[in-house]
Amino acid sequence: MNLPNRITLARICLIPIMMFFLLGNFSFYPQPIQWGSFQLSFNHLIAAVIFLLAASTDGIDGYIARKYNMVTNLGKLLDPLADKLLVSAVLISLVELGRCDSWIAIVIISREFAVTGLRQVALLEGKVMAASKWGKIKTVVQIVAISLLLLNNFPFQFVSIPVDDIAIWAAALITIYSGIDYFVKNKELLQLNNA
Repeated sequence: MNLPNRITLARICLIPIMMFFLLGNFSFYPQPIQWGSFQLSFNHLIAAVIFLLAASTDGIDGYIARKYNMVTNLGKLLDPLADKLLVSAVLISLVELGRCDSWIAIVIISREFAVTGLRQVALLEGKVMAASKWGKIKTVVQIVAISLLLLNNFPFQFVSIPVDDIAIWAAALITIYSGIDYFVKNKELLQLNNA
């Protein structure tokens, strides 16, 4: 249980806390933050801060593990699991709140499970699937889109540009493309052994 794995576990532990603030009904909180047409409740602001904190640890644990030669099998299992749990939990919560279309959440979550399955097949064959360029872009776009949805499109709400909607659509499209990219580049793993 080294430092990178502890950081990853901390990311997992932040998920229920984030959901508590995101989905809880906190009538005792002060009035929502209001600025013209913009409005954001304090509990959703706290949930957004927790999400950004958790998402920021994604690169930190991997960087420390590689730089200081602390890569472990536990870390290889926990890191992608933590990412998928974080994204899945917040997307399902956003669907519950009516801020994200359910089909987008289904597409993104399904891709994550499909690529995880492909990674497991690769491991059984003794191969390691490195993160692709499109996979990294997908992660960044998802984090930006989810953050904008959590913050009610701040600051673009003031100029009436639905950047949150555009970003989540972009995240869905890039997620689909990156998933296809993984399967095309690793199609030999899916071929049946006729021997």
